[in-house]
Amino acid sequence: MYRSATAISRSFLPRAAYSLSFGSLSSPTLSVSLVRTLSVSASLSTTQHDPSSTPTPSNKTSTMSRWKPMCLYYTHGMCNMMEDPAHLEKFNHSCSEEFRVDVAELNNKRSQEFDFFLVLDLEGKVEILEFPVVLVDAKTLNVVDLFHRFVRPSQMSERRINEYIEGKYGKLGVDRVWHDTAIPFEEVLQNFEDWLTQHRLWGKEQGGHLDRAAFVTCGNWDVKTKIPQQCTVTKMKLPSYFMEWINLKDVYLNFYNRRATGMMTMMRELQLPLLGSHHLGIDDAKNITRVLQRMLADGALIQITARRHSPENVEYLLENRIR
Repeated sequence: MYRSATAISRSFLPRAAYSLSFGSLSSPTLSVSLVRTLSVSASLSTTQHDPSSTPTPSNKTSTMSRWKPMCLYYTHGMCNMMEDPAHLEKFNHSCSEEFRVDVAELNNKRSQEFDFFLVLDLEGKVEILEFPVVLVDAKTLNVVDLFHRFVRPSQMSERRINEYIEGKYGKLGVDRVWHDTAIPFEEVLQNFEDWLTQHRLWGKEQGGHLDRAAFVTCGNWDVKTKIPQQCTVTKMKLPSYFMEWINLKDVYLNFYNRRATGMMTMMRELQLPLLGSHHLGIDDAKNITRVLQRMLADGALIQITARRHSPENVEYLLENRIR
């Protein structure tokens, strides 16, 4: 039974920590850092902007909080330790603090075509292994909710799956939680559609298209290539809500007049520290969300950059784009 994981985030957990998320907790040593929540104060143009001209948030307007790894069982609605003070002390169960924005300082923010952005960052080269989406309010820049599912491959043997997951997630310490929570791709999309419906962003009666929302990705691969591939493997029709998307790298190029090859480059140029573990999908989606928040605060217009007319025919809407 699907359960919504409202306003939650996720970060790297050492293997020892994750292996104890369901049972009794020992005291593994976690690396804890102080992280800033987004609070932007800048004087910027509304066309092309140099991110290096933006001062970093001051101590006066930034709140400091102790970073804690996210309980990934909670992101799946499966955490059974919510009454355990020790567990709650060690693991994060909310992203509200991490993504909080000081609206009073968003002087350069402009109105957007969409009311909400769905930040998507898939993981899995052979088949999709992880499907995380962060829901961002385009007006307030706040994170409204988060959807996160680990995905079980449908065309791989158990031995190959075990090898694949050990190689991908074992080094991040989340292989056990993957095995405990992963479900087939078709179930993930059913859960996701329930989640979209709950937020009134999608409905079959609307023709299956998103309402007032758009996907935001770091590149075209997620929606252009991987989703259709997975649908083919799963023998299911490509959902109509995957027909257009926003490649944040293209918007970044046109707004800042700088070519960023990936998330890490954008974060470095915007002076945003990496939180969590790179290539853990849920953490990458969070970090891309932080880039999106910063760009919205700087005054960027976040618009559709690619539209699919057929499975093979994709139109790119910005002439100046990352190729």
